[in-house]
Amino acid sequence: MVNDRWVFYDDVKPEDQGGGVIRRVLAYSPDVMAVENTFSEGAVGALHSHPHTQITYVVKGVFEFEIDGEKHVVRAGDTLLKTDGVEHGCVCREAGVLLDIFAPARETFVKDI
Repeated sequence: MVNDRWVFYDDVKPEDQGGGVIRRVLAYSPDVMAVENTFSEGAVGALHSHPHTQITYVVKGVFEFEIDGEKHVVRAGDTLLKTDGVEHGCVCREAGVLLDIFAPARETFVKDI
């Protein structure tokens, strides 16, 4: 829930996004949000944009990302910055996990903001 100081992973309900992507909304306030996305190999994060700045940290796996028309392959430990309004998406090349930080929070991901 919004502004929870402690968010325990076992208490977070996984949300099946279809196509091999599972989302877990972790800690958040109206100003910032942490979201884990687990991808199976071949899963696609379709090109999109939103009015939130997003930082993505690759926890594990291999992904081909496109940000504002530029493509790169990224791996565990790499970090990506997507400023508000910039089109971006990815294809998972090796099953993995992405940790996304949004500012402000993605109000469409939760009901209590």
